[in-house]
Amino acid sequence: MDRRKFLATTLAAGTAVSATSTTAIAQDRKAVKIVGVSCSPRKGKTTAAALSICLEAAKAVDPGVTTEMIELAGRNIGVFDPANPKATQGGFADLIGVLSDPNVGGIVIGTPVYFGNMTSLCKAFLDHCMAFRQQKFALGNKVAGIVAVGAARNGGQELAIQSIHVALLCQEMVIIGDGRPTAHFGATLVNDGNDSISGDEFGISTAKNLGRRIAEVALKLARTGT
Repeated sequence: MDRRKFLATTLAAGTAVSATSTTAIAQDRKAVKIVGVSCSPRKGKTTAAALSICLEAAKAVDPGVTTEMIELAGRNIGVFDPANPKATQGGFADLIGVLSDPNVGGIVIGTPVYFGNMTSLCKAFLDHCMAFRQQKFALGNKVAGIVAVGAARNGGQELAIQSIHVALLCQEMVIIGDGRPTAHFGATLVNDGNDSISGDEFGISTAKNLGRRIAEVALKLARTGT
């Protein structure tokens, strides 16, 4: 083989390898969407702020991560009636397609803490999620994390988080906590009484860790085809 043919063959082979490598990288870098659901009856307050911190941390993990915030305030989600579920869905109905979308790899639920537990709006939302079980467990294998905002450091945040965990386990979701170094049940923040979480450095760190962790796990599951 003369020099020109040798170079042409080598370059062609290199191009083919490069194209294959690029395709492999593209396939490996699958995009995932993380959706935050604020279950506070007060729109744009501390629960939404905590979820925003969490979602920003998720986006920072990888260019393939996108996020969306949904606030349930004003959606008029009725008390779940198993005998007539659609009649009480109200503002829940248009969330079914959003949350069951295959591109949604993770869901972060945020709630204020009322008397040591989730809000009634959060409970109504979780009860209406029966719709996903009836869709062959449409939330199955999606990653889930919880953000809870209380009026004190030990104001029931962990109790609220665990209650929501129980409901999501019934959906076959992959439940995670906030990642290292805090690494507990989820994001636990304190409202200082002036509708602000800005002074709660520890709580903010748990929200950031949760966001990072949910994105990491969602990406791993997406790339392994789980």
